[in-house]
Amino acid sequence: MSKILVTGSNGQLGRSIKSFEALYPDCDFIFTDIDELNICNPDQIDQFLQDKRFDYLINCAAYTAVDQAETDYKNALMLNGTACLHLAEACKKHIVSLLHISTDFVFDGTKNQPYTETDVPNPISAYGRSKLVGENHIQQLSDDFIIIRTAWLYSDYGHNFVHTIRKYGREKGSLQVVHDQLGSPTYASDLALVILEMINQDCPHKGFYHYTNEGVISWYEFANEIIQLSGINCEVNAIPGMEYPTAATRPAYSVLDTTKIKKDYELEIPFWRNSLIKCIENLKKESIS
Repeated sequence: MSKILVTGSNGQLGRSIKSFEALYPDCDFIFTDIDELNICNPDQIDQFLQDKRFDYLINCAAYTAVDQAETDYKNALMLNGTACLHLAEACKKHIVSLLHISTDFVFDGTKNQPYTETDVPNPISAYGRSKLVGENHIQQLSDDFIIIRTAWLYSDYGHNFVHTIRKYGREKGSLQVVHDQLGSPTYASDLALVILEMINQDCPHKGFYHYTNEGVISWYEFANEIIQLSGINCEVNAIPGMEYPTAATRPAYSVLDTTKIKKDYELEIPFWRNSLIKCIENLKKESIS
């Protein structure tokens, strides 16, 4: 039986992993968030891993307030960067395989082809820089790691683009959404199952991997599909990014190449719209109940 620690378990991905716990009876999961384990405290991490004796640690914890990170870089760096140093050190000491979640924001978005795992990162935001620091700490300290970069993550839980569009779509007669930023949405439930399947295969392959749902769209197209599938009476208008200024600069092209993870782990990745349909159906059920 594999013993698995999941940090950041109150977030979108952590909650999605927890929802599939029953499907893996041969795994013993322990789910923690900051109240149970502060990953910015190296002594606490060391003691926790020593006491519990884990086989795997899935780090879902992250500072994800992209715009806020521009003025709060110290805290973003602590959770996205320094905490990864502490986790990597403790995992190496206690012989624990580390699976860490990173982001498309480590790239600058100027490439006109999907980013591969070997492309050189060049973040253009404080958030992206903090995540790259975390990646570097892990790969410098350990050979027994998997770093999964993902993008445009949404789920049945918490605050995300799908929830936001549904909320404002009901409240307003029209929405304006940028059309010149391209990427691939990622349903957290799909990513959660991939992570669990990697562990189920005993993680024979290590290193960097990219994972998103299949297909490339704009935020405008994504928002329009959310409104349509939700049956909300709201007009979605396309605008250029320059008309929607944000504190942090977003990559214009965030598409990640998923060839490597599909090949190494023999995966079939769902198309983005099929996964969005599942999410919307779940949200509709919740609103009824």
